[in-house]
Amino acid sequence: MMTKTGNLSLPLKLSFLIFSMVLNCMGIVILQLSEAKITYEKLGFLESFKDLPIAFISLFAVSLISKTGTKKALLSALLTVGICSAILPFVEVFWFYKLWFAIIGVCFAIGKICVFGIIRNNIADEKSLAKTMNNVEASFMIGIFVVNTGFGWLISSPYSAFWKLGFLGVSVLSFITVFLFSKLDISEPANDGKGLIEGISGMIKLPVIAFFMVIFFIVFIEQSFNSWLPSYYKSHLKVNSFFALQATSFMALFSYAGRTVTARLIHRFSLANYYWICLASIIIMLCIISGIQYLYSPQSGILLYLFPVIGLFLSPLYPVINSRIIAGMEREKISLLTSCIVIFSSLGSSVSSIVMSKLFGNSMLNWYSLYILAAVIVLLTVSSLYFYAAKKNL
Repeated sequence: MMTKTGNLSLPLKLSFLIFSMVLNCMGIVILQLSEAKITYEKLGFLESFKDLPIAFISLFAVSLISKTGTKKALLSALLTVGICSAILPFVEVFWFYKLWFAIIGVCFAIGKICVFGIIRNNIADEKSLAKTMNNVEASFMIGIFVVNTGFGWLISSPYSAFWKLGFLGVSVLSFITVFLFSKLDISEPANDGKGLIEGISGMIKLPVIAFFMVIFFIVFIEQSFNSWLPSYYKSHLKVNSFFALQATSFMALFSYAGRTVTARLIHRFSLANYYWICLASIIIMLCIISGIQYLYSPQSGILLYLFPVIGLFLSPLYPVINSRIIAGMEREKISLLTSCIVIFSSLGSSVSSIVMSKLFGNSMLNWYSLYILAAVIVLLTVSSLYFYAAKKNL
């Protein structure tokens, strides 16, 4: 099994890299379309066209994947992403962005369930699973870096009018990953054949409910950075589009470093203790940023460099908390659990973007750091509930 995991490492990482690029290009789309006089309110709801289909398709993805198999389902999702990304540069109307993000959301939901199922089917040990998930999810951070850096250079070049041609690169990478997967034999994860609605009743326990709340708020906080930090840099800190995107890319690099370091250190720490260290570090960083904004200068240049550091501590939270509960879950329920994870992740992303659009639309950017700090405090509360309930086995 471990040999197969090693052979699958590259295509699994490439899959998350691709999904990361198409999901996290939202910040670039918001930045570019806002210059085309499309309001922040409309752009904020654009995220919902990505996230709500993710939640909806997850209701049926378990039974769909159990019928087709994880390999075929994942290949279909990657192939669809490749085709749609090849079409996007040649369409100008705004409604097509809604359709494109909806299709991308569906593909991501299917792809993530497949990837999590493949990993869980090959690894049983909790810390080994956490290490593998951190390595695969680290490629998600590289995707954010690549898409922001690549599009940033394109936007700042003499060919900025052709920025959408960058999606052709995503298309090519998708076809390459499909080819790599097609050459491999993989073990299909066990599945009890139950749909989400049918199987969810057996999972209604306090630790699981608290876990889903934790997932919601982690993604809520992540999305506040991933989609909106470039616009915050440009609108509030008054930097150009290129530097705004590059600063966000550095946050992705710190996030990659955070997940890579976590994969190497996780065997030495309790997952719970490591989680608390990261969460405390985020609170400290946000307090420092808020202190600078309200006691020194709301547009201090040092903020450009402090925000990205948060990624070092924020990025391990999602894979660590996921691996902790997945390792203790029966294998036949993994796809079902992953569907729920995808649903609450998409809801957290969508709600975050809608709230952020209101913040931007009403010119309340001075509250940006405090808004995120408040969300982290809520995350601290629900995380305490989760770990308490899990420890007491409630």
